[in-house]
Amino acid sequence: MSEANPLWGAPRIHGELLKLGIDVSQATVAKYMRQRSRPPSQSWRTFLTNHLEQITAADFFVVPTAAGRLLFVLVMLAHYRRHAVHIAVTAHPTAAWTAQQVREAFPWDTAPRYLLDDRDLSFAGFGATAEAMAMTNVLTAPHAPWQNAYVERFIGSVRRECLDHVIVLNAAGLRRLLRQYLEYYERSRTHLLLEKDAPISRSVSRQTGGRIIAMPQVNGLHHRYERLAA
Repeated sequence: MSEANPLWGAPRIHGELLKLGIDVSQATVAKYMRQRSRPPSQSWRTFLTNHLEQITAADFFVVPTAAGRLLFVLVMLAHYRRHAVHIAVTAHPTAAWTAQQVREAFPWDTAPRYLLDDRDLSFAGFGATAEAMAMTNVLTAPHAPWQNAYVERFIGSVRRECLDHVIVLNAAGLRRLLRQYLEYYERSRTHLLLEKDAPISRSVSRQTGGRIIAMPQVNGLHHRYERLAA
């Protein structure tokens, strides 16, 4: 019975045996049922590791202005080399606006295989848009920001290294500030997981004895150091 009816559990088989006049306990049925082997599913960490070059993660974070308004920042981060693919600011993050940002972030044939996001209602339009662009929209579990750790880490860096030290007046000022930070993040800031390189790889200066100069970035919050030729 177990082999012929793979969807039956011990209670179902036990019921059939009782109808056949076979008086046996359900525990005995469960003990002698054929155990069906199931391939173990990969863990979330394994999924992220195996598809590192094919995943882009998206998330929102909120920035208050000096006037008390709330601005919403959408971030799309490619897992491979932590590249910030797209960043946009709005005061009204509707599903239609968010879906349009996906289309702007991945023109032509540049879309990744997987688009990772949470269950925020602003992402409601992601599913249909992703399908039209041949992407698979992967949702994280409810209340599990650790499943979207890379973009959460990026948002934390933006706050600690930039937004916590300035006063944002309006959306235009925030966009300008984020562009400056992204320029620093992409081309200058070293990352531990990138073997202390930047997302856009930095070349190593030759030790020719030239003078080292500091170039201020992000309005002087950070610096990039270069060695001048001797």
